[in-house]
Order: sequence, then C-alpha cells, then structure tokens
Amino acid sequence: MTESHQTSNARVAKNTVFLYFRTLLIIGIGLYISRAILQTLGVEDFGIYNVVGGIVLMFSFINSGMVASTQRFISYELGRNDTIRLRQVFSMAVSVHLLLALIILVLAETIGLWFLNARMNIAPERLYAANWVYQCSILAFVLTVLSVPYNACIVAHEHMKAFAYVSILDYSLRLLAVLLLPFVSYDKLIVYSISILLIAVIIRLIYGFYCKYHFEECAYQFSRDKRLFTEMFSFAGWSFIGNLGFSVKDQGINILINLFFGAVVNAARGIAYQVSSVVSSFMANFQMAINPQITKRYASGEMDSMLRLVFASAKYSFFLLMIIVIPLWIRAPYVLELWLGNVPDYTVTFLRLVLIMLLVDSMANPLVVAMQATGKIRNFQLVIALIMLSNLPISYCVLKMGADAYSVMYVAIATSVVGLFARLLLLHDLISFDFGGFIKNILVRNLVVCLLGAPIPFGVSCLFLNNFWGLIGVVAVSIISSLTAIYFVGFQSYERIYFVNKIVSRAKSLIR
Repeated sequence: MTESHQTSNARVAKNTVFLYFRTLLIIGIGLYISRAILQTLGVEDFGIYNVVGGIVLMFSFINSGMVASTQRFISYELGRNDTIRLRQVFSMAVSVHLLLALIILVLAETIGLWFLNARMNIAPERLYAANWVYQCSILAFVLTVLSVPYNACIVAHEHMKAFAYVSILDYSLRLLAVLLLPFVSYDKLIVYSISILLIAVIIRLIYGFYCKYHFEECAYQFSRDKRLFTEMFSFAGWSFIGNLGFSVKDQGINILINLFFGAVVNAARGIAYQVSSVVSSFMANFQMAINPQITKRYASGEMDSMLRLVFASAKYSFFLLMIIVIPLWIRAPYVLELWLGNVPDYTVTFLRLVLIMLLVDSMANPLVVAMQATGKIRNFQLVIALIMLSNLPISYCVLKMGADAYSVMYVAIATSVVGLFARLLLLHDLISFDFGGFIKNILVRNLVVCLLGAPIPFGVSCLFLNNFWGLIGVVAVSIISSLTAIYFVGFQSYERIYFVNKIVSRAKSLIR
C-alpha cells in the first residue's frame, strides 16, 4: 500500500468517526422528534405530512441527476488537481441548479398542486393545512437544490467535520421547533411546516458561507462554457432517468398507498422508513467517507485500488447494517412501542421488510459510485430506471387484486435484487469488473454470514422478557453472534490478520 493510499485510508477512517459522532446525536434527536411529532400532530396529520412531502419529493429525480453529476465532476477534478477546471465546474453547477430550481418550482406549482387538490385521499377539512405543508415543502426543497454544489464541495474535499456539525445544528433546530409546538394555539401542522422551511433557509446560508471561506473554487462566475455544460448535463440527463425510477419506487408507491388505503397507512409506512433511515445512516456515513476516494482513484488511473475500495465498501456496509438489523427485526414490535407508544397497523411489517431491502441496497450503492466515476452511465441508468419503474405497475396490480398494503414491499425487495445483478453485469461490461469475484467474495459470503449470525439471536430471543432488559439481552447476543460470523466467515485470512494486529497494537498503546 502506497503512502498516499495510507493517507487516504486514514482520512476515510477519520471522516467516518466524525460522521458516526454526528449520527449518534442525530439518531437520539431524530427519534425523539418523530415521537413528539406523531403525538402532537396525531396519526392522520402525521400521515398527511409524509404523503404531501412525498409529492414534492417526486420531483427529486430532476435534482438527483445533478447531485450525482456535481459530486462526480468535482471529485474527478480534485483527483486530477486541476484548479482552473474545478472553478469552472463549480460555477457551471451553480448555474444549472438555479435553472433546475426554477423548473421544479414551475412543475410543482402546476402538476403537483393539481394532483394534491384533485386526486389525493385527504379529508376536506385538512386540505387547507395540506396546501400549507405542500408550499413550505416546495420552497424547502428548492433551497436543497440550490445547496447541492456547496454540499458536493464539502464531500469532495472530505471536510466531514463541517458536514457533521451543520447536520447536528439542523436537527437541534428541528428539535427546538418540536418542543415549542405544544405551546402553539394555531394549526400545529401548518406551524411545523413553516418552521422546517425557516430551518432550511438557515442551513442553506451556513453551507454557502462555509464553502466560500474554505474552498477557493466556491466563488461563482457566470460561465459560457457550452462544452462543459453539455458534458455535465449529459451525465445528469441519464442520471435523471435512473433517479426517476427510484423516485417512483419510493414516493410513487407512497402516493399509491394513499389512493388505496388513506393517510393512516401512509403514517405506518412513514414511521417504518424513518426507522430505516436511522439504521441506514450507519452505512451511509461509511459510504460517504469512502465514495470520494473511489472517484479520485479512478480519475488518477488507479483501477485496482478503486475496485478494492468498491468491494470493501459493499462488504463492510452490509456487515454494519446486519449487526443492527438482526436485533431490530427480532424486537421490532417492542422497539416501536418503546419509541412511539401505539403505532398504526402494518408498521411492524413495513419496518421488517424495509430492513431486508436495506441489506440488498447496501451492496448496490458502491457499484453506482464506481459506474458514475467512469462517466459512462447511459446504459446503466436506462436499465436501472426500467427495473425501478416496474415497481409502480406491479404494485398497482398487486393492490388491485386485494393484497395487503405491505405487499408493495415484496415487490420493492424483488426489484432491488434484480437491480443489484443488473449493476454487476453492466459494470463488468464497462470496466472488466470481476463479476464472479463479487458474487463469491461479497454476495455469497455476506449471505452466509447473515444466515450464520441470525439463528442464535432468533432462537434465544424467547428466553428474554419483552422489556428493556430483554431488548438489551437480544442486542448483546446478536452482536456476539454477528461479529463471530463476520470474523470467521466474512473476513478473508488477510483481513483477520489485519484485524488482530490492530487490536494488539491498540492494546499495547493503552498499556503504555
């Protein structure tokens, strides 16, 4: 391993620590916020907030393409050490995001607004409040779009400390808004929506000031570079198509559930996805720290090193999730009751199925970063978009035949599995990716580790009472069982040696 790679790996480890510190605080704050909001607003208003916000997020596929494009191009130019080109890329990204924000605003205020008032299954007496939620969500989302170039610079430069601190401030302000909500006499759903919008304004300003102070390329100058515009927009254009599939898979299904079952079931699905977002944040932090290195190593021509990072990211992301998913899956009813008290029907089933989908997606995300690093994403995005878009018609047919609301999650899991194999095949054709090696050393190995780590916690869970100490007991057994399976089966021999040496080195330093 070269000295530069050791430095890069040390930076990844340091950034991961910062991101995990952020995550632990955000988890605590976020879980309390969700509980307080559900209790303050009630199940129906909570469901309205989720599904109305989902309409706005349906337009996120327009922005998501440029998120991938901006992060890829900035990381790529940093890998090439081209400062002049880096300034041009940032300025072009700002211009493009201004244009995208305008497009999203127009679409949301026409098609989206009509759909909300003409087609959504919302009680007439709550439609006025729903419109307030919608308008605040639109403006907050537009601010998010305008922040993308600045956030991309922070991630590409690997300044994860700043990212962590601003995220903590964001959630702290949300907590303050929730704590003040019970003292408000006006419609609480409307007041909460306005509060979230004001917080979005504050966070947008902080990111802007930070980037302008720390990164020399973050000084906007209008650019007329048509070639760069075409290059970035071409990359983003194909990403639009791919992200349209994911938007339909997530938010489209949410709207479909509303049409068939109403806002209460939306609340159940919303709760499940909030828990899953907390769980997946452990994986996301690790991947956020490692993703810039994948792109930079590809840009510098270090293919073998890049592919090793992709394999490592897929494997360790799965292991991080598995350690959390197993005890949560087993004690999901108690965890939800402890967190929220009474929860809507279907919440437990939704949560358990979402956790399974997260495990599949954890192995797919590094493949996406590797594909984006090449810049050749047309075929990739077309295929993935078709697979993800199939969620909507299949789910509609399943629900139309009278299936339960949670049946849409079985469809989502199936398409995630198909999408994983499709990414492997496409990456294999593009950069001679070791398809067989990934199947053997990552996919099969991860599955075996999960099958070996799960039975003991499942088997002994009946020995523990259904209380807090019983939960602690299940978590302890799950961690021991999972780590044992990971060490003896998940790790290869060189990884076990590296792990033991690290433990011994740490022990010696502590003794000294």
